[in-house]
Amino acid sequence: MSEEKAAAPVKKAGKGKYELDDRLKAYQGVWVFIEHERGEVHPVSWELLGEGRKLADKLGVTLSGVVLGAPDLATRRFCEEAFFHGADSCYLMADPILTNYRNQPFTKGLTDLVNTYQPEILLLGATAQGRDLAGSVATTLKTGLTADCTELNIDMENRSMAASRPTFGGSLLCTILTLNFRPQMATVRPRVMGMPDRDTSRQGTIIEHPLVMIETDIITKVLEYIPDNMQGKPQLPFADIIVAGGRGMKKAENFQLIWDLALVLKAEVGASRPVVQANWVELDRQVGQSGKTVRPKLYIAAGISGAVQHRVGMESSDVIIAINSDPKAPIFEFATYGIVGNAMTILPALTEAFKQQLAIAKMAG
Repeated sequence: MSEEKAAAPVKKAGKGKYELDDRLKAYQGVWVFIEHERGEVHPVSWELLGEGRKLADKLGVTLSGVVLGAPDLATRRFCEEAFFHGADSCYLMADPILTNYRNQPFTKGLTDLVNTYQPEILLLGATAQGRDLAGSVATTLKTGLTADCTELNIDMENRSMAASRPTFGGSLLCTILTLNFRPQMATVRPRVMGMPDRDTSRQGTIIEHPLVMIETDIITKVLEYIPDNMQGKPQLPFADIIVAGGRGMKKAENFQLIWDLALVLKAEVGASRPVVQANWVELDRQVGQSGKTVRPKLYIAAGISGAVQHRVGMESSDVIIAINSDPKAPIFEFATYGIVGNAMTILPALTEAFKQQLAIAKMAG
């Protein structure tokens, strides 16, 4: 690490406050990397623009999208969509080399943009692409990266982003600040943050910047695109209703009660980590820090205690109904509605009640 990097750009200004030196003060603005593939933007990019808008407003700076892609109209339209979702400007790097995602040219392009325009915060989705790119960019820039954040805020005492994430297997939440380096980088899972309202009246400035690279500089080559066939696989992050079961279901046979209720509600089935580890359901159905992050309209949790590891994956649900025999279970602290009782008795009753109500609604409608 260079002497410049080893220096302490943030120094105490008295009474626990910190003051940025001139080098860090040169970094201004909040950026969101707009992830796209095959002509479609990943929804996490719009979610991050919504969160980035809050951070930018607290800091009194601009919010910008960053788009890397092929030199066509579709790529430019991603910038316009970024304006509709809250961005003030958009940095556009369009080149045939960027038609398909590859780590080397995208890392080169994004780091060049950062070094040229110097944002203080850079956010990316915690997707397969976002995680791959974020790690490479942070390493190249020699800055800090907080992965899989569940909350972002601004510590105004030192003008730094406070990035919170679970740690120690999800048993604790920690808040990380990058005091001495810029940009401050973080990745956030899809569906953790809310989707901002789309305002088509918004406009912004597109700043174009060239990719200084040629194809022969790149080691990897794209030979063929083979789509991932997700048909038939659980899609928990995008479900409107989820019925989830935990260790309180006692045994694998009882988990059928979860499936029965989910079938009536046309819901996805979720599970806590102990259930997955016991092989009651497949890994794709695990909700929590080490599983999926979900944001359904209705989340029914049966026999789930509500440990932090599970909570961070579902606490943003619109309505949470908790069923647990322990009245002191942590899940009751943040559930919308709580039912204290035996899930093996309550679930069949709920299933029958929903059947009757849905049948009545169908007849009436």
